[in-house]
Amino acid sequence: MNTKRNTASVMAVMLGASALLAACGGGSPAPGGSSSTAKTPASPVKIEAIRNGAALPAPDADPIKKELDKALGIDLNLSVYTTSADYTNQINVRMASGNVPDLIWVSKDLLNSFASKNLLLDLTPYYEKELKQTKDWLGPETMRLGLAYGKNYGIPNPNQFVYSTYWIRKDWLDQLGLKMPGTPEELLNVMKAFTEKDPDGNGKKDTYGLTGVGFNTFAPVLGAYGVGLPHDFYIRDNKLLNSFTDPNMKDALAFIKKLVDSGGVDRELFSNSGAPVIQQKAYQGQAGIVQINWSDFAKDEHIEKIKAANPKAQWVQVPALKGPGGQFDGSWQIGTTNQMFAIPKGVEKNPEKLKKVFDLINYVSSKDGSMLVQYGVKGVHYNLDNGKVVKTDKLNDIGYVWDYQFTGRPDEFEYLRVRFPSSEKAIEFAKNQPRIQALNGFVDFPTGYNHADASRYTQEELVKFIYGKRPLEEYDAFVKALMDNFKYKSYMDEAQKTITGLGLLK
Repeated sequence: MNTKRNTASVMAVMLGASALLAACGGGSPAPGGSSSTAKTPASPVKIEAIRNGAALPAPDADPIKKELDKALGIDLNLSVYTTSADYTNQINVRMASGNVPDLIWVSKDLLNSFASKNLLLDLTPYYEKELKQTKDWLGPETMRLGLAYGKNYGIPNPNQFVYSTYWIRKDWLDQLGLKMPGTPEELLNVMKAFTEKDPDGNGKKDTYGLTGVGFNTFAPVLGAYGVGLPHDFYIRDNKLLNSFTDPNMKDALAFIKKLVDSGGVDRELFSNSGAPVIQQKAYQGQAGIVQINWSDFAKDEHIEKIKAANPKAQWVQVPALKGPGGQFDGSWQIGTTNQMFAIPKGVEKNPEKLKKVFDLINYVSSKDGSMLVQYGVKGVHYNLDNGKVVKTDKLNDIGYVWDYQFTGRPDEFEYLRVRFPSSEKAIEFAKNQPRIQALNGFVDFPTGYNHADASRYTQEELVKFIYGKRPLEEYDAFVKALMDNFKYKSYMDEAQKTITGLGLLK
């Protein structure tokens, strides 16, 4: 679903009426001039932005659009696609056809793809003057997240922490006399018990241990072995490692195979399509452990569904497992971001429009603009109490407001605490989990390397390893084929050069 905005601004009508009055002698003289020389006020500049995100209300029912239009003299038409696939298809078609918007959302892959085809405006020279407000707002650490091929093509919106953890049925643990798992081996024992010992007491063997979406489900187990997710680059003992060549990866895969062999893992793990599927399996009492974001499990609407399905169900978060490689609840990408925007190169042909796009980016990167796109209109959606933001009931009416956060929010935890006060403990728990810092976002794909092909191959082979379709004795052969047949060595060489150049290796 997408929301198209092509309605003329009410402001434009009002300005037009004012100009008519002035022409008839009924207007006041412009400052510094007479009525005979007064200029007609300029019409709002139309700006089209496009992104994936939350569905928007109609333009005339959107207070955020109205406030931005009024503050900046623009008519902002923000089109939103609510699935990444729909958005990616649409933006690829439009960029290829030349019918480009003025501001676009990009993933790191899209940023690299469009930059390599010279379709994006290099913002490097503009950050010294026209976008200095944004540059100062983001800071140097965040700024480099928007780099592609050595130039600033992206306007980054940084990830500040990861939302996902394991959640476990505490009432099932209590029913079976088990403690919270703290190691991979204890996790395995709990999963077996949840599968074999009828934790819900219904006399049926209809439960199992763990569910999630794909290989990411095992992120906390990999973390306990000190290993990142597939393709992750990270530093250990001042050496740059890749998860596939990390010597701990084989041991981690061997243990994940034990989990699968126990029968305690959801058989549909690699066909689960997303959070709604996981939620349903949790609500229906099928799984006792789920790997999921707090935002998909601990908001009021989710808690209500859990209680409606089973008032006795008690879901709690699981601390990072401690294993032979340390204690990490998986990895998180500090070198990339889920939210990034770019300006198509063609926009520079219209200096007036480009200036307004810059104005928009700078405004949401200022105190007043940031408050608007985080919390809405002061006195309507929020109030201030000794400098602290206090939400009103009307803040819930603008849940889509993050669509307008083109340069992110300065304090992720504070924003979430205000928006979702009943979820504060779950948010803080996820925020405080130790994670391996992955650096992939800093690394450009070298010429001749196809990451999509490499990802398909590695996904297929990892599944074979953990399901016993390929012996782990062949793991080194798998890595060699990855290096030779998919030019993965060139990607690793590029990572070494880039990470060293950024000064991240001491």
